[in-house]
Amino acid sequence: MPQNMSQISDPKIAFAYLRPGCVLLTREPTVTNVETLTGQLKEVNDATLQQLQEYVLFPLRFVLKVPGPKTDQLVRAVAEAMSHVLENTCVQSWKTLHDLFSELCLCLCSPTDPGKPADTSEELKSSVLRCLDALLHAAYGDIVFKLYEPVMLPGLGAAVSLLLALGEKEKSRSIQAAALKCLQVLALQCDCSQEHVVPSSEERCSVGCTMASFLPGISVAVARIITGDLRQGHAVTVRAIKVWSGTVELVMEDAQLQASESCKSPSPELGRITQLVVHRSPDWVKNTAGKLSILLKKIISCTSAHQHWRVRLEMVELADHLLARCGQSLGECVGPLLEALVGEINDEEPTVRQRCEVALREVSQRNQSSGSQTFTNVLSENLHSLATSLPRLMRTSDDQKKLFVLNVFLGYIKVLGPLVSVVLNSAAHLERISKALMQVLELDVTDVRIVEERSYAATMETGSPESHTTHVQRKHFLFFTDERIFSVLMEICQTLGYYGNIYLLTDHLLDLYRQSSAYRKQTAMVLNGIIRGAAGITVAAQGLESDVPEHFATQEDLKAAVASIMEEYLNNWHLITVSEETDGDRQDQQLLGPSRLLCISNIDASNTNLNSLQVISPSFVTASRSSSTSTLHQLNSSIWQLCIQLEGIACFAQVLGRDFRPLLMTSLYAVLEKAGEETLLVRQAALSSMLEISKACGYPSLKELINENSDYLLNDISLNLQRLSQHPQAPRVLTVMLTHSDCSLLPLVGDIVQDVLMALDLSYDHTAALFCSVLHALMKALARWFPSHCSRTSKPASSKQISTDQEDFNICQFLLDYRKQKELAEGIGIEEDITEDFEVPPPTEGEDVEDIDGPDVKAELPSHLSITKDVMERCIHLLSNPSLRLRLKVLDVLELCVCVLSEQENELLPMAHRCWPTLLQRLTADDPLVVLRAFRVLCTLGETCGDFLRRRVSKEVLPNLTSSLARQAPISAKAGPVYTHTMAYKLQLAVLQGLGSLYQRLDLGEADLDFACEACLPYLSCRQPIGLQEACLSVFRHLIQVDPDTYWFTLNELHCPASYVPPHPDLLPVQLNGMGRPRDEYSGNVLKLLNEEFGSDAETVNRPVS
Repeated sequence: MPQNMSQISDPKIAFAYLRPGCVLLTREPTVTNVETLTGQLKEVNDATLQQLQEYVLFPLRFVLKVPGPKTDQLVRAVAEAMSHVLENTCVQSWKTLHDLFSELCLCLCSPTDPGKPADTSEELKSSVLRCLDALLHAAYGDIVFKLYEPVMLPGLGAAVSLLLALGEKEKSRSIQAAALKCLQVLALQCDCSQEHVVPSSEERCSVGCTMASFLPGISVAVARIITGDLRQGHAVTVRAIKVWSGTVELVMEDAQLQASESCKSPSPELGRITQLVVHRSPDWVKNTAGKLSILLKKIISCTSAHQHWRVRLEMVELADHLLARCGQSLGECVGPLLEALVGEINDEEPTVRQRCEVALREVSQRNQSSGSQTFTNVLSENLHSLATSLPRLMRTSDDQKKLFVLNVFLGYIKVLGPLVSVVLNSAAHLERISKALMQVLELDVTDVRIVEERSYAATMETGSPESHTTHVQRKHFLFFTDERIFSVLMEICQTLGYYGNIYLLTDHLLDLYRQSSAYRKQTAMVLNGIIRGAAGITVAAQGLESDVPEHFATQEDLKAAVASIMEEYLNNWHLITVSEETDGDRQDQQLLGPSRLLCISNIDASNTNLNSLQVISPSFVTASRSSSTSTLHQLNSSIWQLCIQLEGIACFAQVLGRDFRPLLMTSLYAVLEKAGEETLLVRQAALSSMLEISKACGYPSLKELINENSDYLLNDISLNLQRLSQHPQAPRVLTVMLTHSDCSLLPLVGDIVQDVLMALDLSYDHTAALFCSVLHALMKALARWFPSHCSRTSKPASSKQISTDQEDFNICQFLLDYRKQKELAEGIGIEEDITEDFEVPPPTEGEDVEDIDGPDVKAELPSHLSITKDVMERCIHLLSNPSLRLRLKVLDVLELCVCVLSEQENELLPMAHRCWPTLLQRLTADDPLVVLRAFRVLCTLGETCGDFLRRRVSKEVLPNLTSSLARQAPISAKAGPVYTHTMAYKLQLAVLQGLGSLYQRLDLGEADLDFACEACLPYLSCRQPIGLQEACLSVFRHLIQVDPDTYWFTLNELHCPASYVPPHPDLLPVQLNGMGRPRDEYSGNVLKLLNEEFGSDAETVNRPVS
């Protein structure tokens, strides 16, 4: 049965039921009697208890008034009993309210010092505070407001002091929170779920006047609680913020201070109490606001970055309430309050962030609707002040504080909204904000890795361009490391662009860009953000566009701003990004030296009377490269400058979309130029920019972007090649175009390729290094566009599983051939053999019999093969160039030429014959790096030319290679793990990896095979490095395909895993040197070869040693 069904509802019955307990408690005030009465009170319903309230409270109050010491348990039991009565009834008598209020306060205070809490148990304090809270909630009607009459100031002040002391000094969190809640109820700001008395404007004004007397003490003490030890927990801090906010709001409310009732003078009958009454005059309000501002700043500094989100949320509520209700009276506090509010705009907790956005929107709307010039002035002055101190704060604060300060900066701009353009019309504000951003965004250019990271053409060609967008190194700034700080700074720039005047901002920032090279990187970052914000790309996601949709910049405004910015970017485009101390760079720079400035004249190559090589006067050079005095910082600075400007061009393309296409005529060539840079960061930024441009302009891929704009790009390249001294980057643009285009570009680049080859013919010394990368990219593109279908690559070696029928057929054919050869040697049947040799086979169906006697006209070569022949011709001459770097590059080009020409053997073989002498020199008498690369070319020639090279390789190359392998074998066998990083190891590995396929493809004789076997056998030793063992195994796999019997015998001579029993007694037993020999260093790899290549003979043998 529910409890209320068993409760007593008849007042007479209830009185008779409670009377004995009340009398007994009056006579014997013990804990047992109090608990008995409490139990009886719970059996009486609320309505009946309301009628008997005074009667049942009397014995409980009597216990508290009895002179003499009382135990904590007794007082606690009385407080709990009174709490039950007060929570279920209303106090309708002022006397009861006043007496109970005083008696409960006496229970909490010290007998010797009423201003301090008593040294009692925590349970007692908790019970009394609960009872006091119930009393204040139970006060009915107007009687609660009598507590705030001037005559009550001393008693109310004692209670406030006592509660503040409990809230500040008590160690128990629950007692602290309960004391602060009582203070909250006294300030009429309770937020619990119970019903509360709603004061009229006059009553609220009266309460505010009374609480003004306690404002200094409450504000200071509660501020100490808020900024106190974090170990007190977030619940106490949140409750303290509510008390501070509610008290200040009650006393400093604009509506109260404007009312005439707030100026009533106190009655003279109060006597000395009048000294406690505060008159809220304008001077008092101004002085109080100044003092509250000091406390508020301290509170904000401690709570703005509090670890618990509820504390941050409560600070947002505080700022919102005080700005909404006390904005005029708290004039000096508006700045800190706005700072607290806007500082949480990017809070990580969604609840805090959403509440902050709502509050900011309301503040902005109130400002715009009221047209308050004062409020706008406060915002603009705060913005100016913060911009002034921003560089100092960014240098001295930690990242958390920096993030908060920048969020405040961003919040001010968002609150100002469209008024930002008005504020920026002030030259002082514009200058201060722009200089602050310049100093904060300063990059750290001391990292040596930036200039060290290089990326050559091969790196770019091996992977898809899309992969480069994920490898862009993030920027390192001088004054912060947190990526979130950079995100907020970019959001600030975008918001300025969204609300500001785009012409004013771009003109001012471009002036800074021109004035000082120190500000150019930062200015470019800010300009990129402003353009993005002006287009509303990212600002729209913040929910602010609904306020002022008309503040989007028009497309024409964006076009004009982008055009002016890009003009400045391209004027500062040719920056030094690499050190000039490398050999290749010095060779490239020879072309730019004042003593030998070359150009390519676009004239017919057949006209030998006109010299295409012209010397240009140094006066025509607009800006020569600086000497090697460029410091690391300058190089890094230039690299980042170009990266930021490339990011800007990509951003502009995103903003304008297809309207960016007309600007491609001025920008695409420049971007392609940087995509050919050797510096990794610049190249990655350029490739990423190209991808963004193609996407924004509606091109499906980079190939379409280049192909559809190839006409004017190639025209620019052609013109710039004629003035190579002024435009040394033109070959790089051609390289990038070839890399990212397809075969449809080939007819257009034919003339330009001839210009490049002509330049090589006329001046190998000066243009070879510059154009070799172009030829490499060209041949790489041709090999990709026209893959060879006539490649003679041999099939990989595999284990032979020959059937019995096939084996019988081979033996039969062998005997027939042997008999025929023997008869020919004896002169039998020789005439028949000669006749067969001279028989002319009949023409095939595809041949035209009538054309047999016609003239032999050579068919015209396809353009790509013709170009390849021309390039290979130049490579033959460049192979003997003194530059190591150039010889390596030429060998790469030569290898590609061989691959492309492999489909036309009639063209390849003469060219192979011509290049053989110089290639032989590279193989036999050159730097190990060159030998390594030349051997790779030789292997490619062997795959494509075959028998044509057999004799040359046998006599001129293989002896040197095999002797070199034999000399190095003992060295590598004794070497340690570091040996694998040496050039000697790499050369051994390359020769072993290519030697087997070379032997098999060229079908070399037995003597050459013996040399190879003798040179490679030491590498089957388990003492050799693993890589060399694997490469040697591949050699033997190829040799076994050439002559399996010989190499089966050779391997079994080293180690024979089993004895061979003759199948017939008449046959002699097979004796091999490897039989019965114990395992040695060669056994493992020998067994592996026998098992793989010759079936199951070695299946029972242990696995080979690695």
